[in-house]
Amino acid sequence: MDMTSLNISLPGALKKFAEAEARSGGYSTSSEYIRDLLRQAQKRKAQEELEAKLIEGLHSGESIEMTEADWQDIRKELRARVAKKNGEA
Repeated sequence: MDMTSLNISLPGALKKFAEAEARSGGYSTSSEYIRDLLRQAQKRKAQEELEAKLIEGLHSGESIEMTEADWQDIRKELRARVAKKNGEA
C-alpha cells in the first residue's frame, strides 16, 4: 500500500485522547489509531450507501420475478464486461 502523509492540527486535549485511545486499543501509534477510525468511517459510509440503494430499490415499483433465463443473461453480460475490461474482447 502506498503511504503518504496528512498533517492535522488537534487541540491538546484531543491529541492526548487519541494517544490514550491508541495505547488502550493496542495500536502502535496514534496514526495507526486514526487510520483505523477512518477505515471504520469508510465502512459505515459504504453500508449507509448500500442501505439507501436497497431502500430505493424497494420503493422503485412493482417487483417482478427473475427467471433462470434472466440470471443467465445477467451472467453473460457481466462476463462480457469483464472480458472487455481485461482486453479479451
